[in-house]
Amino acid sequence: MSRHEPQAISADASWLGRVPIGFKQMALGAFFFSIMSVCVKLASRHLPSSHTVLARGVVTLVMSYAALRRSGLSPWGVDKKRLALRGFAGFVALNCYYYSLKHLPLADATVIQYSSPIFTAILAAIVLRERMGPWEIACVAGSFVGVLLVAQPPFLFHGAATQDQKALLIAIAGSVTSSVAYVTVRTLRKTDAPAVIVFYFPLVAVPLSIAPVFGDATMPTPFEWLLLVAIGVSTQIAQVLMTKSLHNEPAGRATAVSYSQVAFAYGWGLLVFGEVPNALSVVGALVVAASILALAARKMVPPSELPAEPR
Repeated sequence: MSRHEPQAISADASWLGRVPIGFKQMALGAFFFSIMSVCVKLASRHLPSSHTVLARGVVTLVMSYAALRRSGLSPWGVDKKRLALRGFAGFVALNCYYYSLKHLPLADATVIQYSSPIFTAILAAIVLRERMGPWEIACVAGSFVGVLLVAQPPFLFHGAATQDQKALLIAIAGSVTSSVAYVTVRTLRKTDAPAVIVFYFPLVAVPLSIAPVFGDATMPTPFEWLLLVAIGVSTQIAQVLMTKSLHNEPAGRATAVSYSQVAFAYGWGLLVFGEVPNALSVVGALVVAASILALAARKMVPPSELPAEPR
């Protein structure tokens, strides 16, 4: 090894250390959410989306409760009304997203769901009085343009409607309700711990998910049982990371980093489902990546000023 190599590694580590921890948490959370999306799409080939919603809720409920027991926190929280609102908004958004994953291509369903930072920024400005400066607005707008290039909706690109229009509308509804959940999480940062906020989502979602399953009961195969468990585990990891990120960063900026899931969906779509992107999609992915990097560069701070990770 060259004597110069340790210095290069140190420089890289120093650069990474200057990225705000909230950005790191959101990017890693997006990766685990992309794994969840792949498992949902695979399971949905045979199972109704209501089954995957319930499976995710049950697994995350058990894991969330175990995390609360280890931490010694009360599971009921402080701001119960907002916690319940976060749980209900998340439940609606999840149903919309899983439905779109079943009926739309993986990348299209993902990019529509991840248009939620646009709605989040608007809601955060109204509800939380968070100011989005010109730089942040430009980065979020750039990300949204990239998402459009990836999705290539027919009404903008003058193509034939080759996708399920009902599924597209449901996917957009999921994006809007996701923004409600994001902003509610941000308001809860002053009253409740991340583990409690995460716990309330399955606490609300599981009871609401039972009736739809009985309406269309289907027995999973052994492989589908494994997929259902993987959905819950990957989601739990992603949810914890996302919640911690929203404790550390303003809602509009933090959720913009979640656009990185678009790139992950690209890769999984190609490797798992044989979805080959066209030139416009490649350009869109590059625009999204550039916008995220520009946003992160703007927020870089000295390591001594990095916020402490919440416990």
